[in-house]
Amino acid sequence: MRYVVLGCGAIGGTVAAGLVRDGHDVLACDADPDVVAAVNARGLRIEGPVENFTVRLPAVLPGDLPPRLDGPVLVAVKSQHTAAAAAVLAGRMGGDGFVVSLQNGLNAGQLAEAVGPGRVVEAFVNFGADVTGPGVVLRGSRETFLIGELDGSISARVRAVCADIADAKPAEHIMGYLWGKEAYGAMLAAIAVSDLSIADGLADPAYGPLLVEVAREVLDQAPVPVMAFDGFDPADLPGSLGPLAGFNRRSAKTHSGIYRDLMVRRRPTEVPAHLGGLAGPMLARVVELITEIEQGRRTCERANLDLLAAYERAERLGRPLGAVVTVIGAPSRAPDGPLAGRPVAVKDIIAVAGVPTRCGTPASDPQPAAADAELVARLRAAGAEVFATAQCLEYAAGFANPQIGDTRNPRDPSRTSGGSSGGSAALVAAGVCDLAIGTDTGGSIRIPAAYCGVVGLKPSYGLVPVQGVFPLSPTCDHAGTLTASVSGTRELLAVLASRADLLGLAHPADLAGPDDLADEASEVDPADLADLAAPGDLAAPGGPGEPTGPGGTRPAVFAVGVLAAQLADPSVTPQVRDAVTGALSALAEAGWPVRELTAPWLDDLPAWEETLAVIVAREAHLVHAGRDQSRYAEGTRALLAYGASVGDDQFARALRRREELTAAIEASLAGVDVLAGPTVGYQAPEQDPPFGLGDDNAEGRFTGPYNLTGHPAISVPVPAAGLPAGLQLAGRRGRDLALLRAAAAAELVIARPGRDRGPAAAPAVPPTVPPAT
Repeated sequence: MRYVVLGCGAIGGTVAAGLVRDGHDVLACDADPDVVAAVNARGLRIEGPVENFTVRLPAVLPGDLPPRLDGPVLVAVKSQHTAAAAAVLAGRMGGDGFVVSLQNGLNAGQLAEAVGPGRVVEAFVNFGADVTGPGVVLRGSRETFLIGELDGSISARVRAVCADIADAKPAEHIMGYLWGKEAYGAMLAAIAVSDLSIADGLADPAYGPLLVEVAREVLDQAPVPVMAFDGFDPADLPGSLGPLAGFNRRSAKTHSGIYRDLMVRRRPTEVPAHLGGLAGPMLARVVELITEIEQGRRTCERANLDLLAAYERAERLGRPLGAVVTVIGAPSRAPDGPLAGRPVAVKDIIAVAGVPTRCGTPASDPQPAAADAELVARLRAAGAEVFATAQCLEYAAGFANPQIGDTRNPRDPSRTSGGSSGGSAALVAAGVCDLAIGTDTGGSIRIPAAYCGVVGLKPSYGLVPVQGVFPLSPTCDHAGTLTASVSGTRELLAVLASRADLLGLAHPADLAGPDDLADEASEVDPADLADLAAPGDLAAPGGPGEPTGPGGTRPAVFAVGVLAAQLADPSVTPQVRDAVTGALSALAEAGWPVRELTAPWLDDLPAWEETLAVIVAREAHLVHAGRDQSRYAEGTRALLAYGASVGDDQFARALRRREELTAAIEASLAGVDVLAGPTVGYQAPEQDPPFGLGDDNAEGRFTGPYNLTGHPAISVPVPAAGLPAGLQLAGRRGRDLALLRAAAAAELVIARPGRDRGPAAAPAVPPTVPPAT
């Protein structure tokens, strides 16, 4: 009986050589003329720790195969070449001839269409082998090799082939093994987008949920019971990772054939062929990244695997909260830069090319954005992975459209994550990503940050470009950041504001801020900023829990002006008051000068809410004038109607009041580095309070003034009973770096050993929104 081996690569070459060595007649066939020439000239060589030998056998191109094939044909071509192999075999099979598929993937159907369903047998091949040159195969291990009939039985022809092929064993339920290998192959495909070895990828806990999910998506589509093999247990995918890592460490084959196709042979892989037809968001993401690498737009690096892990977290953690609008597969980015490979989520009122900007409403334009917003372009140029758009309240106006819903809080899903940048805050708080972008017109970054226990920065007005951001109130709108730490805030802001000095890369005198603040540049004290630490070290620890200045030469302490009227405001609950005063006490204990401040502008805090509401509502009305508002939320329409009722005199008075407030806050900052108070007076309520309609429950009472004046303000999480609470620090306009240095130092003091940074379990009596004042 003569064997024909179609495809003389890693698997086909290994099997063909073994058959010849054991005395069988074999004809090798390969579509690559170099392989055919090498085998005919030098034979077929097997190398490696398993065995070393060379055999001589004839090799032909497909067109030179005999017109009739009466014996077994072992098909070992890549999945994407199955159709071509089937075309070669069509009309050639005669007598008792049959095909044994030694391939990866589920290819029996294509072969059966060409040769007939009764002539196809499947094989499960899991030994490690790699082609190192034409006609040369490195065999890395001797592992499971099973052959069986498609109907799950063991036939006489299966037994005969197994008797001839070394290590092959007959097996029932062969399709169950192949579906298991399909799931395991999905894991290998995911790892292959990185430069990690198979074993290292399987063993890294950072990627465990991702690898389990891609395998689960395959198994969910299996039409047969899936069988276990070589450490892979379909009934315990998480428990399979360790055994599979050990299995692969024993092999001389360190990387998959997929990786070698991408990075060594520089040729298309079989991944789109054997995973592309399967459903599942994570499988789609893997195929997209593989395709990007095949086409030269990416290279195999760990950042790709980090991106896949972020996608998995977005599906598992973000979608149940309502935080994810669109997942962006294989986003374009610069290959390097200060944010290279860092996943960043973007609020869904910010244009991302190729993605509809939904703005939290069914009334938005369904067409994809034609171009990136300026800040998105800057993220891409810095190497960031703009991987998802995050849910927001409708047009950032403070109301959830009932057809869309709001975003729930990762700390307690019965609570809101806040608005209007709640999706961005929730993704960071849930651990989906460390970096996200939001917008803030009255507290829409800082309030969600406080509710979710993350860091939220509203920078100086104009410092971050808003071109391509759907406007709410152009004179109060700010784009800013939501991050897991102040260090991450600075990394993002340095890119968004194109300010190298925020990364410690330029002279601090360049920190002037936007053009309309240039007249303040002369006020920047170079001595205060010249010793900026290296990235990530805005305030480095000099001892256990003790913040120090750059180089550890002096304590990093900052003078704090506590806005006592804010702490005394009736909107502040005991939980928040205790959390904020506790944080301020910790700063005082660390040597920070902390003193209470009073000022006329603090005597009537609700009045500034009214001023902000007048300006925002009037400007929002002008933005939406002429648009079809029939599908807007009732609250959004009410806000716009209020804006339409604002007269010119009322608007002019509000603008004058804003000028007064700007001067008053500057005066309050005299003699201190930052102003401090609660970000919001209470912890996350069940639903977002309404904005600007006289019943907002003081949610934006402490954040809104800084939107009116353009001062930078940041919310830093502080330990609190139950749900998170935020400490708001505000600094001088155009001095964002100075504010970030103070915030980073405070973050270290507040989170030092013995202080619980994160929220405890939900309280027995959840906090409620206090009555309107």
